[in-house]
Amino acid sequence: MDLIDDPTPGGNAPEFTVSELSGAVKRVVEGEFGYVRVKGEVGRVVRARSGHLYFDLKDDRSVLACTTWKGQVDGLSVIPEEGMEVVAQGKLTTFASQSKYQMNAVEVAVAGVGALMAMLEKRRKALAAEGLFDAGRKRALPFLPEIIGVVTSPQGAVIRDILHRLRDRFPRKVLVWPVAVQGKDCAPQVARAIEGFNALTPGGALPRPDLIIVARGGGSIEDLWGFNEEVVVRAAAGSAIPLISAVGHETDTTLIDHAADRRAPTPTAAAEMAVPVRLELMAAVDGFGGRLRRAVSESVRGRRQRLTDLARALPRPEVVLGGAQQRLDQWADRLPAALRTAVLKKRGALSEAAAGLRPGTIRAGIAQRRERAERAGARLGPELARGAARARERLEARAGRLRPALVTERTARAGERVAALAARLEAAQRGQAEARGRKLDALGRLLGSLGYEETLKRGFAVVREGDEVVTSAARAKAAVGPLEIQFADGRMVPGGGAVKKKAAPKDAPPEQGDLF
Repeated sequence: MDLIDDPTPGGNAPEFTVSELSGAVKRVVEGEFGYVRVKGEVGRVVRARSGHLYFDLKDDRSVLACTTWKGQVDGLSVIPEEGMEVVAQGKLTTFASQSKYQMNAVEVAVAGVGALMAMLEKRRKALAAEGLFDAGRKRALPFLPEIIGVVTSPQGAVIRDILHRLRDRFPRKVLVWPVAVQGKDCAPQVARAIEGFNALTPGGALPRPDLIIVARGGGSIEDLWGFNEEVVVRAAAGSAIPLISAVGHETDTTLIDHAADRRAPTPTAAAEMAVPVRLELMAAVDGFGGRLRRAVSESVRGRRQRLTDLARALPRPEVVLGGAQQRLDQWADRLPAALRTAVLKKRGALSEAAAGLRPGTIRAGIAQRRERAERAGARLGPELARGAARARERLEARAGRLRPALVTERTARAGERVAALAARLEAAQRGQAEARGRKLDALGRLLGSLGYEETLKRGFAVVREGDEVVTSAARAKAAVGPLEIQFADGRMVPGGGAVKKKAAPKDAPPEQGDLF
């Protein structure tokens, strides 16, 4: 082997760390390409919880991952959707964590009108499948709204055309909600305007409209694209207030036209749909009044003629009333005789009834009733006496059973039982008191044996400095005053005499301290 040959091919190449190599690749990619524009079909689209947007651009052979950060999403003219052909602009970069390169897309535009129409048709079918365009959901427009809400740009000719047309036909109160009618701010502002009108309180300081008109002038499909956004379509479909869509010219069709309750070919036509012509209404009212007067006159004339015709068929009054008058005359002639006959009959009946009402007959009836009452009274006395006798016998029988001796005997037995119970109670209390006394004496002896004074008798002592107990040698060395030692038989100061033992109260707790 040649001495200058390298035994390991590439062994003299410099070594990189993974981070160094990733950084070098990142600098090469970003420096070589910089800002680029890429055309392709949108594949996977993911909106992360953080707000970042991730999507793929692909053609028939390759896929390019794209990322739009949260702060850049609102600046996109078009939010990419799967299957859309777009031109994305941004900067190529790398993602070292997965060893891949990607594009930071800061702008997305649809690649041609054909792609826009394809995306529009796809969105229309998806929203129609949800039932947002069903005819059954659409509401009838009010005949004469008091307040009309208009969602449009306040600077354009559209609002002037609408106001002018309303003033000519039937002046109404108009609330204008200014919005952007094209660009990226168009869709969210229009949706918020529709929802805002619906959120107003009827009869409040700012009254709720009875009708909403969403209007815009003509333009290209890109200019009108804000009215094709899903947020606008859902807001129009969910509006509780009837809504007229007047976006673009008659040939322009947007998705809000399908979701609205009525579509107007132009903003001026929307104003014509909103209110009727006042002069036409007044003329119609006058015409209705004339027709009403003519109808009433004709009705009265016809009924008068009908009454005349029916009156001809009626018989003459003297023919109808002649028989009744004749019968009345006959009854008037017969009435005096009939009254006299009736009086005579009543007088006879009264005489027959009065025949039985003689004083003698009445006195006889009273005597009979008095006799019956006396007989009943005579029977009542003996019956009362017999009832009293029977009651007296029952009372004596019951009184015989209530003997005083029996009651006294029962009282005596009860007193004996009470005395026996009292004796048992006294004996139980005495035994319980003696047991508790013995237990208390045992606890006292135990307390005395566990006290520190018993420990002092076994040769231990307590060291004090004044009233404080000294528990360590360091504390004893640092003592300022004299130390006092307590033994079982008294106290003393080292080097001095004995200290008189203080008498502790009988119930005072034992002093604490270290023993040695």
